Amino acid sequence: MSTPRPERLRPLHEWPAAQRARIHGVFTDIDDTLTTEGQITPDALAALAALREAGVIVVPITGRPVGWCETLAARWPVPAIVAENGAVALFSEKNAGTPAPNGEVSLSKLYREDAPTRARNRAHMQRVAARVLREVPGAALSRDSEGRETDIAFDVAEFQHLDAAQIDAILALLRAEGLHTTRSSIHVHGAVNAFDKWSGAQWAAEALFGRRLNDELDHWVAVGDSINDEPMFRHFRYSVGVANIARFADQLRPPPLYRTQAAHGAGFAELTRALLAARQP
Repeated sequence: MSTPRPERLRPLHEWPAAQRARIHGVFTDIDDTLTTEGQITPDALAALAALREAGVIVVPITGRPVGWCETLAARWPVPAIVAENGAVALFSEKNAGTPAPNGEVSLSKLYREDAPTRARNRAHMQRVAARVLREVPGAALSRDSEGRETDIAFDVAEFQHLDAAQIDAILALLRAEGLHTTRSSIHVHGAVNAFDKWSGAQWAAEALFGRRLNDELDHWVAVGDSINDEPMFRHFRYSVGVANIARFADQLRPPPLYRTQAAHGAGFAELTRALLAARQP
């Protein structure tokens, strides 16, 4: 059940310590939430390690492609990454506690669709992408498109900046072709199935950790900065936006409950300090 939201984002320090102390799991966006200008900063990386050391499960959940996430899953101290807005999970044996005999990291994928369905959907999406590129001036596929398996994405604010009319035209064509759409801080996405971060978080929590999110929402928090984080903000009992969420605040229905003072990865590090401080005697 969703939680009624206040009219404004509350400062993080207003989140009661007793509630923070019960948190044992975090689902977090990646771009502009964990990363700053496309890179994870030392404070955010240290925050991930500190949460893991404290026994807190942290799962990044992103609109980025599974291929793009492979390096992150191998290097970051997290048990899994959910990619493509909840359609596929990537996890490493290293983080599961069983490294490969040769010392290399063994990565595994878990999909919500079977292989024939993915192939059929991919063919349709490629036809739609070609139409968008033909009909919308300035439209370009995201540079990470080669690693995508379950959706298509167009760059609107990463390496080029499209105006509102161009973005609306892309969205209109995707929807006219029967695709479900989402938007992150940098991309517009289209997919055959209506996967989103909330349904992906539910699926991953049960498939990977044997946990039912709906039964333990007092113990999880969602963190993000953009429009495709909205399903998380709607359903998680506790949610936090890093400070740069301000640029999308008017478009979010609902916004998160709390916001950090710092932006990007520094905001995630700020949240981590608040969570760990509440766990101290």
